[in-house]
Amino acid sequence: MLVYSPLIPARLRYVCGFIGKELTGTPFELTDNKEIFRETSGAKINYSPDPVGNNECWLRPHSLLFETGIKEQAVGVFEPDGHKAFFPVEGDLSFDIFAAIFYLLSRYEEYLPHQKDAYGRYDHKNSLAFRENFLDKPLINDWLQAFKKKLIDKFPSFTPHHSPFTFLPTYDIDEAYAYKYKSWVRRAGASARDLLKGNWKEYSLRRKVLANKAPDPFDSYDWLDDLHEGSGLYPRYFFLTAHKTGKYDKNILTGEAAWQALARKHADKYTIGIHPSWQSGDDPSLLKKEIAILGKTTGQAITSSRQHFIRFHLPVTFRQLTDAGIREDFSMGYGSINGFRASVASPFYWYDLERETTTDLLLYPFCYMEANSFFEQKFTSQQALDEMRRYYQEVKKVNGTFISIWHNTFLGTATLFSGWREIYEQFIKGVTGQTEIVRPG
Repeated sequence: MLVYSPLIPARLRYVCGFIGKELTGTPFELTDNKEIFRETSGAKINYSPDPVGNNECWLRPHSLLFETGIKEQAVGVFEPDGHKAFFPVEGDLSFDIFAAIFYLLSRYEEYLPHQKDAYGRYDHKNSLAFRENFLDKPLINDWLQAFKKKLIDKFPSFTPHHSPFTFLPTYDIDEAYAYKYKSWVRRAGASARDLLKGNWKEYSLRRKVLANKAPDPFDSYDWLDDLHEGSGLYPRYFFLTAHKTGKYDKNILTGEAAWQALARKHADKYTIGIHPSWQSGDDPSLLKKEIAILGKTTGQAITSSRQHFIRFHLPVTFRQLTDAGIREDFSMGYGSINGFRASVASPFYWYDLERETTTDLLLYPFCYMEANSFFEQKFTSQQALDEMRRYYQEVKKVNGTFISIWHNTFLGTATLFSGWREIYEQFIKGVTGQTEIVRPG
């Protein structure tokens, strides 16, 4: 697919790389030579203010891709052809799909002044997708499917690329165990709190677990292994590797033999990544240390990550990750509501908007996290199951990549999360065609 533009800035190259791979399997070829464009046969796109010839798909550009710097954009949402859109223009499409996709993928709005949420993150309520009620849609994928049909109609010989639907379950190991392998100070403090508050059941269970008379409530690892083996799924795990505990970093310490054994066990079976601690967000020097510890423990090169509490700030956090050797990040979603933060259900490379450059950091967007359903949206387990199924179907119908986040804590036997393990099993069996029952261990 050849694209003509009189100017070829970095933003245009970036978006043509993404759209090209989605539609044809390879980046679009770009030219600023009008004569070469005219003489080229087959499917081609004219991205310029005026038509060049008859046999072309003409998209009149919005100014965004030809600008530098970051400023407020006039984004008026309208609804042509059944899908919401913005940046209206003349041409074979009613809006500039290139500029609109760039605006969403680059997370342009997150570079503008905005309100933070209670955890200091970009508040989802600031986003265009939330304000205009398309946060629950992979809008970019919807646009691309419609664009693909337009190109096929215009160029009957055009053969598009068809990506397969993918389901990638992922897990964050924030707190490996509820009671076991913690320091005597933490155990004593927790026991004292239980006694003071009259939590006799929890006090009794803690004693049984520590005496090896009952399973730890957060130990869901063997159960998950059985579930994956029966489903044919190949998940990813992200391990919190904090050097010390803190308000938001509650995992057992990396010096514990149990933590090391758990990390090695999963690295032997699956691809694992770093779950950078909250502390590393305040002290960036800790990031490389945490990656080094996880790598040394498992014997794997650690090149993927997901931010703890989905806490990241553009562009600083992603620059720190790339500088630390991370090549894949799974943080592109919200830690406050489920939905499509970048309005897409396909992996895409991060564009550093301040430096105006495409980076090598590949972002894998997620749209569902059970902690959002439970803590933020206050859903019952059945409501959460319905929500997860709905997002799964939204991604499946556009042949995207459905990435879910679950935590070992929800999938164990903790009373607080009663019923959530069962609905996750029900979901996995439903989408993979399993018939056997995976019993809680």
